[in-house]
Amino acid sequence: MFYLQGSQMLQLLENSLRKHLPESLKAYGTVFHMNRGNPFKVKALVDKWPDFNTVVIRPEEQDMVDDLDHYINTYIIYSKDPMNCQKFLGSSEVINWKQHLQIQSSQSSLDKVIEHLGAINLGKVKHTQCFLYMIFDTAKKLLPSLVDTKNLVHSSDKPKPINKEMFKFTSLDVPHAALVNSIWHFGGNERSQKFIERCIHTFPSFCIMGPDGTPVSWSLMDHTGELRMGGTLPQYRSQGLIYHIARHQIHTLGNLGFPMYAHVDKSNFTMHRVSAMLVHVRMPCDWNQWNYVPL
Repeated sequence: MFYLQGSQMLQLLENSLRKHLPESLKAYGTVFHMNRGNPFKVKALVDKWPDFNTVVIRPEEQDMVDDLDHYINTYIIYSKDPMNCQKFLGSSEVINWKQHLQIQSSQSSLDKVIEHLGAINLGKVKHTQCFLYMIFDTAKKLLPSLVDTKNLVHSSDKPKPINKEMFKFTSLDVPHAALVNSIWHFGGNERSQKFIERCIHTFPSFCIMGPDGTPVSWSLMDHTGELRMGGTLPQYRSQGLIYHIARHQIHTLGNLGFPMYAHVDKSNFTMHRVSAMLVHVRMPCDWNQWNYVPL
C-alpha cells in the first residue's frame, strides 16, 4: 500500500484517472479537488506506484471517529482490475470494515468483490445503483467521443420562466442544512445533517430564496465534486425551479473550471426530464453506492 503525498504524485494520479473516464469519474472528481486545496481533507491510497491497479480515496483516520457515521466513513474506489482487487480492499489499513461505511464508485463491476468482503467481515451490504450523467460542457472537454447524438438526452419540454420578483438566486448558509436534510433521499438524520453542513461550509452551494426569505429550491456539491442533494420544497414543486437552480449552478461552476456530473435515481422521472432539458450526457457506466453495516 502506498499513501500518495505531495502535489506531484497527486497530479500524476489525476492525469492517470482522466485516461480511464468515465469509469474513474468518482475518483477523478475527488482527486481534482484534492489538487486544488483538498478542502475535505481526504487522502489517496494505491496498491502500487506509479503503475497502480486500484486507488482508494478516504478520510484521514482522525476524521473517522464515529463508527456509525457512514457519511464521513466514505471510500471512493477505482480499479483497473476490479475482479482482482479484493486483497487490497480487504486490508484493514485501507478500509476499516469494523465501521458503518459506504463505498462509492462508477464501476458496478466492483459489486461481487464488495459483497464478498462484506460477507467475510460478517456484515450486511446494500447496493444502490443510479444513472450517471455528465454535464454537457464537462463531457465535451473530458470525453468528446461520447458527445454525439446517440448519447445526448434531448427534450421537447420548455423550461417555465422564473418569477424574478418572487424568487432570488443566492447560496445556502450552514443553518439551512436542516431544511436540505429534511427532504434528502439519503438523509433525514443527525449524521446526514452534519455532512450537509460540512458540504455547505466547504463547497459552493446554490439556492433560490422564496418570498419569505426561506430557501425553496437548492443544489449542493459533495467532496467528490458531484452535484448532489438537489431538491425543492413540496409546496413549490411543478414550477421548474430545480431546472433554474441547476442551470445557475452549472454556469457558475463551469466558470471555475470544475468537472461536473450527477446521479439520478432510475425512477426519478422529474430529474430525468430536467437532465434532458439541460442536455446532460448519459454515461455508459452507472453511479454506485454500497452501504456496509457490520453485524
